Amino acid sequence: MEWCREAEERGAGEIVIQAIHRDGTAQGYDLDLVAAITDAVGVPVVALGGAGRYADFPPVFDLGVGGAAAANIFNFFELSYPLAKKHCVEKGVRLRASPLQSRWLPREPAYPPQEARQRMEARLEAAASADYPANRQKARRQEVSWCRKCVYPSLSAAPMAYDSEGVCMGYRTAEARDAIPADEWSRRETLLVDLLERSRSTDGSRADCVIAVRGGMVSWFQSLYFKYVLGFYPILVTYDGNNYTETGWRNLLKMKEVFNVDHIIYRPRVDVLKSLNRLAFKVMGDMNWHAHVGINTVPVRLAVQMGIPMIIWGEHGYADLFGQFAMTDFPEMSYRYRLEHFGRGYDWNYFVGLEGLEPKDLVAWQYPDDKAIFDLGLRGIYLGNYVHWDANVHTREMIEHYGFEVSPTPFASHLPPDVESGRHARKWRARLFEIREVRLWSLHGSLLQGHPRRRNEPSAGNRIGESLRPEKTQ
Repeated sequence: MEWCREAEERGAGEIVIQAIHRDGTAQGYDLDLVAAITDAVGVPVVALGGAGRYADFPPVFDLGVGGAAAANIFNFFELSYPLAKKHCVEKGVRLRASPLQSRWLPREPAYPPQEARQRMEARLEAAASADYPANRQKARRQEVSWCRKCVYPSLSAAPMAYDSEGVCMGYRTAEARDAIPADEWSRRETLLVDLLERSRSTDGSRADCVIAVRGGMVSWFQSLYFKYVLGFYPILVTYDGNNYTETGWRNLLKMKEVFNVDHIIYRPRVDVLKSLNRLAFKVMGDMNWHAHVGINTVPVRLAVQMGIPMIIWGEHGYADLFGQFAMTDFPEMSYRYRLEHFGRGYDWNYFVGLEGLEPKDLVAWQYPDDKAIFDLGLRGIYLGNYVHWDANVHTREMIEHYGFEVSPTPFASHLPPDVESGRHARKWRARLFEIREVRLWSLHGSLLQGHPRRRNEPSAGNRIGESLRPEKTQ
């Protein structure tokens, strides 16, 4: 308190008080600390540290602060700033309106004219002369290191970091996930159900949620879990990038029959995909830009179009494998995350005018505007934040009980798939020696018999629900 008073006496016009012990915890502001400081000084006070929900803001304004600051909540959620203001206004806090769209601050990046062509020409010239960073690095020896727990390599394309003990953040995240007790997973499932209940169709006129699927094991597990474990009616949405194997395509098409759900597959024109393959490879070295951005755009567009306020994805890759987020962060989908990570900073309008592409050709990659998302209250959540995620166990379930096909072509890598993905050592050993996971599967499989129930067949659904509870799979 004395420091704050002295700061005011020395001419400070505003004090930002950061509660370090609450920073990043998402447990709310330290209201006692904030109240003591606002009573001690006469200048405006800004509270900082601890906000994790929109409900954390009104109580701190009730103490008379001049403002409330936050970080994580504004980075992890779609339209969190206007939604936080909306919640405060609904609770009686007087705040200025937050415009959703402004011609002075457009959401899509504004790229300089001719920038794309100039960039491609420069990159192609550098490639022809062998004067580019990756080639220059060959002149000096690159030291490659591996995670001391799961041998994830430092040269991986994934944004991996290593701690002082030489352990990668993917392994550390797996440790943190495995340390979550069964009662906490049960609490998270309750949170998930509460979220879904808010989006459930009250009159049966639409699906309860959209599940973004590619047709792999994760997609099958999501469909099973939401339809037969939680009892919600999903609609599946797929972006088809024209690159499925025969086995993968069969798995994709079988989902609607196995789980008795509707399935929309969006298939862009092949000539447009070819153009985007070429252009993205020249611009950023990633010919699969269209697929990364497409799967994070088409489900959002269709959810807005159909008035469904909830989208489900599987695991959050950057949290699950690379440790970019903690297991307590609960990050959700957002335009920013889509643009910066999946799009590598390039949105659809970057390609307009190249190889004759027009906006009408690029509809599949055009994200809905902020107002449409805000009015619908649309959210996109990741199942891995709420359900204990074990790809090995879930894969075996889908193969043994629901007919998921495994590709006859082995994984094209010098490392096992789990190691390639940064999974931790226990799962790698299980893959190599078939000990721990098979034993777990025997226990798990004994609890799960038959096929997913159709409507009015609760017994099978009950078995599935029991077998997938976290305490059963520990």
